[in-house]
Amino acid sequence: MKNFFKTAVFAAALGSAGAAQSQEDLTITLIPGLTTDAFYITMNRGAQAAAEALGITVNFQGAEEFDPVLQTPVLDAVIGRGPDAILIAPTDSNQMIEPLRRAADAGIPIITVDTFIGDGMYQTGSGDADFPLSYIASDNIAGGRMAARYMAEAMGAAGKVYVSNVRPGISTTDQREEGFMAEMSENYPEIEVLQTQYNENDASLAASQFQAVLARNPDISGVFGANLFSALGAANGVESAGMEDQVTVIAFDAPESIVNNITSGLVDAAIAQHPAEIGYFGVVAAYAALTGQSIPTTIGTGFTVIDADNVDDENIAKFIYSE
Repeated sequence: MKNFFKTAVFAAALGSAGAAQSQEDLTITLIPGLTTDAFYITMNRGAQAAAEALGITVNFQGAEEFDPVLQTPVLDAVIGRGPDAILIAPTDSNQMIEPLRRAADAGIPIITVDTFIGDGMYQTGSGDADFPLSYIASDNIAGGRMAARYMAEAMGAAGKVYVSNVRPGISTTDQREEGFMAEMSENYPEIEVLQTQYNENDASLAASQFQAVLARNPDISGVFGANLFSALGAANGVESAGMEDQVTVIAFDAPESIVNNITSGLVDAAIAQHPAEIGYFGVVAAYAALTGQSIPTTIGTGFTVIDADNVDDENIAKFIYSE
């Protein structure tokens, strides 16, 4: 059904392209979680491909760190320039509600990509965060479940594991942890999930946290890194302890640094999102809405599991995030 929605939205946008060419040029601003991350850089490439296909302009502007305190002034500056629509990856599901409401009050349509505000349920007529038009992203709960299944299979469905995460309040990583925990609880009773470790997006802290968990649990069998720095840090901690053969490391997201660790054997697998697809359909959906088309309130994109068996496959290369 989600693929049908994406196809329908794209067809509607292309169908209205001829009419739009006689109007003023449309400008959309994409505000990423941060500008320096390969995930968002790849998302922007997808957005620019859609912009080229539709004959419109997409600007890419954001902060260099994933922080609502830094993202808010960027958003305010964008609002001041008055783009026709805003695509944004909110850096906090609650703290970014009011800043985004300012955009909505200014008459700027909003679509959230990758992350969401509130509970991600938009256009419901209830709640204080339902005003964006659509949410376009991977199903992060499903991705967390996928990571749990892969880990359980790799470690023989028994042992101790934990989640290395950023901090509570980020919609995507919250959901990945939720999905991982649910899958383990429901289907792998012989796996003990230890307390989640929060690292504030600091790979060095994530590495030291692994050392602390190991000291308390010398029989630790697995770590799920819910984002890039969580996974890199946990993997570095495993390497420092010389436990590459004893501890399964599953990463969420697939920049080249993670892929290199898969090749070396330090990371067992990565759950790769499709950020270019998110950016592409974000622009297409915004264009469709701006030209009078109806769009779905949620559009889901897929995953690809990258491991040692397929990391060198040329068909997998397109799912690796690059700067």
